[in-house]
Amino acid sequence: MPRLRRYTEADVFGRQPLRGNPVAVVVDAEGLDDGAMQQFATWTNLSETTFLLPPQAEGADYRVRIFTPGGELPFAGHPTLGSAHAWLEAGGAPAREGVVVQECGIGLVTLRRDGEVLSFEAPALRRSGAVDEELLQEASVALGIDRSAIVSSQWVDNGPGWFAVELATVDELLALEPRFDAFGEHGVGAFARYLDGDERAIEVRAFIPQLGVTEDPVTGSLNAGLARWLIESGRLAAPYLAGQGHAIGRDGLVHVSLDDAGTIWVGGGTATVVAGEVAL
Repeated sequence: MPRLRRYTEADVFGRQPLRGNPVAVVVDAEGLDDGAMQQFATWTNLSETTFLLPPQAEGADYRVRIFTPGGELPFAGHPTLGSAHAWLEAGGAPAREGVVVQECGIGLVTLRRDGEVLSFEAPALRRSGAVDEELLQEASVALGIDRSAIVSSQWVDNGPGWFAVELATVDELLALEPRFDAFGEHGVGAFARYLDGDERAIEVRAFIPQLGVTEDPVTGSLNAGLARWLIESGRLAAPYLAGQGHAIGRDGLVHVSLDDAGTIWVGGGTATVVAGEVAL
């Protein structure tokens, strides 16, 4: 029989109320099997739904499983921030002062809070380097652009399978009209630089139709992968701000910073929008 479990929907990365990326969090997920988790994630129809469980790894404060409508992810950024927000709001007490340690499919992820911004340590890339020309041709067709419009590209996969392409201008980026039936098995991120003195350094768009999400409003994992590429190659200096979601009516703002130890942090605002119980 279903039982009532604590439930939160949090808005993540929003610069204004209800303009970020929502994530559904089942706080008390013990006893749910894979099928029940996937069924509920498909039902919410949000880009991600997470389930909080007792930790299994030494040093973790809690364990999270992350589902899209089309399958489970080993890591995702805005669900990491939203899950930590919900866990803390539900009374979670970190073992180490000042940090929260999340266990997920890629291992342990450390989070910290700086004022109103909750940030996660950008994970190491599972795949980096050049993107095959065949994939770039496929991406250009899916994005509805000529291959020549792609200025640069790189694998930035930290779990969800991302590769990224750069376009020449933000106007070109925002004008994209993707063909979602033409995307392959990988998530495609696209970005462009702001050149007019905007507070944001780049604008980002994220397409993952293979996981049941056509365009993700604001994407922590993609921004984390981009940060590793752009900072470590010297193409951008941290700290910087990234915008996302403006092509689909959102107003996301991602904070990227670099600490004295060389750790890249990716964060943004988190706010509870829905709180209650869910029968699962």
